[in-house]
Amino acid sequence: MSRRPAGDSIDVHVGKRVRERRVQLGMSQKSLAEAVGVSFQQIQKNERGTNRIGASRMFELSRVLDVPVSFFFDDLPPQPPIKAMANKKALAEEREMFSPDLMGARETQDLLEAYYTIGSPRLRKRLLTFIRGLHRQPKEA
Repeated sequence: MSRRPAGDSIDVHVGKRVRERRVQLGMSQKSLAEAVGVSFQQIQKNERGTNRIGASRMFELSRVLDVPVSFFFDDLPPQPPIKAMANKKALAEEREMFSPDLMGARETQDLLEAYYTIGSPRLRKRLLTFIRGLHRQPKEA
């Protein structure tokens, strides 16, 4: 949990959703804190959005509060696109293309997922042969 300035809109929204669900279940901050293994003060800070909720804590909260993790982000006001973020994304994708760890690349994961949704092993093998053939083709100008 990193300390965040009060008022970060996403952290505040997520905290409100935690509080909403806790109250719906009639659970106290203390009992929620005990269930996830933190102090009730930490739950207070999370609910106010003062402290950001990390991924593992959010997963545990979703389990204890019996909601999917996405529940905490439901009804989040639309965020304006940030040009710098688009540039960062483009750079990350470019790095990923040339990364020696191709198995970790998002494109590789998408390709594997699509490949294994093909039900016919014969058709998968033909597709693999086709792709290998593309690799052997001379590069176009």
